[in-house]
Amino acid sequence: MSIRPNDTAYHRPVMLAECLAGLVLVPGGRYVDVTFGGGGHSARILEQLAEGHLYSFDQDEAAEREAAQLASPQFTFIRANFRHLATELTQRDALPVDGLLADLGVSSHQFDTAARGFSTRFDGPLDMRMDPHDASVATAADVLNDYDEAALHRIFGMYGEVTNARTLAATVVQARRQRPLRTIAELKQAIAPVTPRGKENKYLAQVFQGLRIEVNDELAALQEMLVQTAQVLRPGGRLVVMSYHSLEDRLVKNFLSQGKFFGQAEKDLYGRVSLPFEALTRKPTEATAEEIAENSRARSAKLRIGVRTDNPA
Repeated sequence: MSIRPNDTAYHRPVMLAECLAGLVLVPGGRYVDVTFGGGGHSARILEQLAEGHLYSFDQDEAAEREAAQLASPQFTFIRANFRHLATELTQRDALPVDGLLADLGVSSHQFDTAARGFSTRFDGPLDMRMDPHDASVATAADVLNDYDEAALHRIFGMYGEVTNARTLAATVVQARRQRPLRTIAELKQAIAPVTPRGKENKYLAQVFQGLRIEVNDELAALQEMLVQTAQVLRPGGRLVVMSYHSLEDRLVKNFLSQGKFFGQAEKDLYGRVSLPFEALTRKPTEATAEEIAENSRARSAKLRIGVRTDNPA
């Protein structure tokens, strides 16, 4: 199995060596990449599996096309959201697994495809769905035009971490009274009066982050997936998660260190704590200056690694 020559043009995987090292790959192991994306991580994992197997998840049809390039008896692509992790693996009699990788970033290809609506650099429809053919999922345009002002305030403030979230929400509601917001250009024009000068790119990235998280229910899906990792990984198995903003990283950190997403770890009657994972990284691993210079998307990446304990899930 060989990697396509233009693999890095489609998607350049962040902290590739660190992710592979964290998984502690063995040739006969069983592994899961719950975020196939452009396939960069999956391809490298496959290269090290002589007799083992890799199961890769993604709900994006573009990712499915890329996965077809990795045809191998050691590889299975699963077109599904990773929140269905345990069910999909159980159906394939693929439990337990030795390692699981989650790269939570949007793939380079998704950002660079104007029609997907993920990037502020292009004009295009305000879509942002990970599966653009899933009619049951509201698009970013639906969110902007149909949600009430309080809901928009919550999305921009909580998910986008926008400082003037209340003013931004009011501005969107006022603008959509004139005409619906359907394209990236229309949104940027509508919120231009409240966009901080000199910080336009960062501000718009935060706005888009908030909308993308809401559209794809990303934080809830992440929590569901993480809980299931304790069910699918064998004792001693590795959980490797790379996040790109503080909301994700906080959930991963809390899950590894406390066994839950909010609050302190629960103790039994004797004051003992039973955690499903032992965190191997007290502080997250970050990309080197050299990698950031070559790939700006590595700048915000934080990598955390945990090992499955013998404690029950």
